[in-house]
Amino acid sequence: MHPNNTPRPTPISRRTLLKATTATAGAVTMAAAFGELTSPADAATGFVKGVDISWAPQMEAHGYFWKNASGQTQDLLTILKGYGITAVRLRTFVNPSSDPANGHCGIEEVAAFAKRVKAAGMSIMLDYMFGDTWNSVGVQNPPAAWKSMGYSQMLSAMNDYVFHTMNVMKYNDVLPTWVQIGNEINSGICRPVGSISSPAQMTGLLNAAYTQVKAVSPSSTVCIHLAQPQKYDVMTTFFSRYAASGGKWDMSVFSSYGSADLAPGIVANMQKISAAYGKPFLQSEFGGRVDRVSSTQASLVAYIKALKATGGQGLFYWEPEGMSPFTGYNMGAWDSSTKRPTAIMNGFTQA
Repeated sequence: MHPNNTPRPTPISRRTLLKATTATAGAVTMAAAFGELTSPADAATGFVKGVDISWAPQMEAHGYFWKNASGQTQDLLTILKGYGITAVRLRTFVNPSSDPANGHCGIEEVAAFAKRVKAAGMSIMLDYMFGDTWNSVGVQNPPAAWKSMGYSQMLSAMNDYVFHTMNVMKYNDVLPTWVQIGNEINSGICRPVGSISSPAQMTGLLNAAYTQVKAVSPSSTVCIHLAQPQKYDVMTTFFSRYAASGGKWDMSVFSSYGSADLAPGIVANMQKISAAYGKPFLQSEFGGRVDRVSSTQASLVAYIKALKATGGQGLFYWEPEGMSPFTGYNMGAWDSSTKRPTAIMNGFTQA
């Protein structure tokens, strides 16, 4: 179906919460994950350039397609590889709705798309939302089926869910290089049970997820993901409570949508908090206004340069392939009218 004939889904609200943040090749080895931070030179050599394109399967199902910079219709993954993209991040919801933009992403669909990603020669990051739809810095709702559970029941549900979903990935031969156990979990997960204000329970749930990931895929790098690293006190609050409660993780990853001039300071915070706990780090979400091509491109370059300079191991652009009217999200990197990538994507080749 041609996109002009596609009913417009309910506008996504996830990224309205992230506007505040603008105010301010290959697997990571286990040795690096558990040891000292790599040097900037080493990090730059294997620097991961990635994208989160979880919308792509549903966009395709609704008739959307992508053109390369020359105007030729081409497979999205092929176009992205042309910009040096080596990794793809895919979110998964627990019991999602059929809403094209705000649902789907059940583990079976994720595994099917991950097979295409692997066939394209790219690494995979799996992002557990631990909800039926969006969870982000300001929202951490448990799946509906878990809502009335107490801690012990939820702990059992977490163990079962992560073990099952990781086995689906294993069965499909798409075990991820990185696994995020939660998405922008500054305030905890599955609140109120796993709230940051109940650090023992929060840590118990996250450690259950960590343990089950490792049970199925020992070599996967398990990541803790926080947003707004410019708020250093929030970062230290989370990590100090998590570490004190026996929290397990291999890598610290961060979301940041700040401007080019803020990038060095924000990345310095990422490096500082990661170094405090002896963990490598990367930026698992970046984005900028698609209608401000020059400034967003400059921000992308600035973040990549700052990450390389401080030992950061990679950067993922959040949903660069998004186009209107499939979504009202305005921080992608594609031109909805021409279906070509904007010059924003050139930032990947310029840094």
